Amino acid sequence: MDLLPPTDRSQDVSQPLDRLSPDETLKAESDQLRGTIALGLLDRITSAVPGNDIKLMKFHGIYQQDDRDVRDERRRQKLEPAFQFMIRVRLPGGICTTERWLKIAELACAHGGETLRMTTRQTFQFHWVLKQDLVPLIRGLHEVLLDTVAACGDDSRGVMATVYPEFPALQAELADLAKAVSDHVIPKTGAYHEIWYGEERVATSGPEEPFYGRTYMPRKFKIGFVIPPNNDIDIYAQDLGYIAIVGEDGRIAGFNVAIGGGMGRTDKAPHTYPRTASVIGFITPDRLYPVTEAVMGVQRDYGNRADRARARFKYTIDDKGLDWIKAAIEDRAGPLDPARPYAFTSNADRYGWTESDDGAHHYTLFVENGRLDRDLLDRIEPIARVHKGHFRLTPNQNLMIAGVAAADRPAIEALLAETGLAALNARSTLRLNAMACVALPTCGLAMADSERYLPSLITRIEAILSRHGLEKEPITLRMTGCPNGCARPYIAEIGLTGRAPGKYNLYLGGGFHGQRLGRLYRENIGEAAILETLDETLGRYAAERQPGEHFGDFTIRAGIVREVTEGRFSND
Repeated sequence: MDLLPPTDRSQDVSQPLDRLSPDETLKAESDQLRGTIALGLLDRITSAVPGNDIKLMKFHGIYQQDDRDVRDERRRQKLEPAFQFMIRVRLPGGICTTERWLKIAELACAHGGETLRMTTRQTFQFHWVLKQDLVPLIRGLHEVLLDTVAACGDDSRGVMATVYPEFPALQAELADLAKAVSDHVIPKTGAYHEIWYGEERVATSGPEEPFYGRTYMPRKFKIGFVIPPNNDIDIYAQDLGYIAIVGEDGRIAGFNVAIGGGMGRTDKAPHTYPRTASVIGFITPDRLYPVTEAVMGVQRDYGNRADRARARFKYTIDDKGLDWIKAAIEDRAGPLDPARPYAFTSNADRYGWTESDDGAHHYTLFVENGRLDRDLLDRIEPIARVHKGHFRLTPNQNLMIAGVAAADRPAIEALLAETGLAALNARSTLRLNAMACVALPTCGLAMADSERYLPSLITRIEAILSRHGLEKEPITLRMTGCPNGCARPYIAEIGLTGRAPGKYNLYLGGGFHGQRLGRLYRENIGEAAILETLDETLGRYAAERQPGEHFGDFTIRAGIVREVTEGRFSND
């Protein structure tokens, strides 16, 4: 029986469709995400997908984009934009066998402009895919049992899991849980198999989407697993985060449950903001499924479906109140136990070789902004052909060659040296701790460059760090081309978000291990102002810091920025 106190339901799924966002009607009338996608793929008059089907294709892991570098010129020539597609793979926990790696690289070279992107959520993105190549690429992924289901759209996105090589049994357990939870929460519609694999539609005896219904989630929903002390997946940026608590026997005793994280905000809309997740309790491993369903169910039923800018779970929590949301979850899944103690120390990767407690060796390779061009793909291929373990994509856009036997390490080391891959790790501490989103020219939301610009900006910041004697100091720096925050800039010690070509908002004061939001310090500034500001603040840091004090903590203690205690106050 529902014992919850009354709450405002004027904007949730209980309302008629005509009172909600048009996207809700689109989903409800899509025939469980089928729409007319199959017919649109056959239309050779345009390189785009006609009508609103492109919104439905997001649920299939596909974004329609265009080359924005040539958009104006094509408009002048009265040509349609240079449409192409981004395809995101569902890869829970970032686990990738060598067989899958070789296939993905082959598909990228054949259909994806000879480039591949490792993302901040531990998966691959193909870019520059033409419409006629969508089906061959997706069927190619199917050959190695991979798909793109729910990699985008209003559903549960790819599930993350920490890369924790020191304790492989724990890491393997979390990776298995990430895969199991992902399989459990993805949409069950047959639309994907029918459209992309050419299978016949099969009648069902019950509802095709027993959990999601006809309108799915209000917006995207992100889940992740982490093991302290390394917060590499940025647990506080997840809609639903599970923090593993390891017992005295060395096994996972259960999970602290964190809810309501999210990075996105809308430019010039102060009612939108990033938020760090709130820890609400502890559960044992046997309760993962019911608690996951309860948390997602609360957001499904009470999330804002009238204003998509306020549709993420973080806003549902702030609108209803954390206590009300926790009670709603417990009403469905039973009481949560008190949260157990834990501590994080970093959210960075550990580069080079690491030996785990089972005697295996693991090598983490720096890949700047996760971009794998044809040259890098060719250099990694010899390793993929001889490696007997697997690869792990890290949440920091890097690549781990995992599970190397001691006897096989010399051969892998030789290949790393021969191909020049080992030299990629010889970068500055700042560069190794930086991330950028894709942004221009492919992302339709980008207001400024990010991936293409950050490397050169870091070179200029490196000179500042060297001048102040800070070149070895670990400082997290993240950049995005728009306010949506895909590279999680709002919890970096230095965050930059694009506002216009060459212009960025600068945030300072984020937590070193992702535990605290940064605050807007300078708005809509160019490179000269960015460098001048960082020169001043880093200079003060070098002169005034306390032993062991991180840069983000210093900016708050020194009064450079005020601490952000809650996301809803970050625009104050």
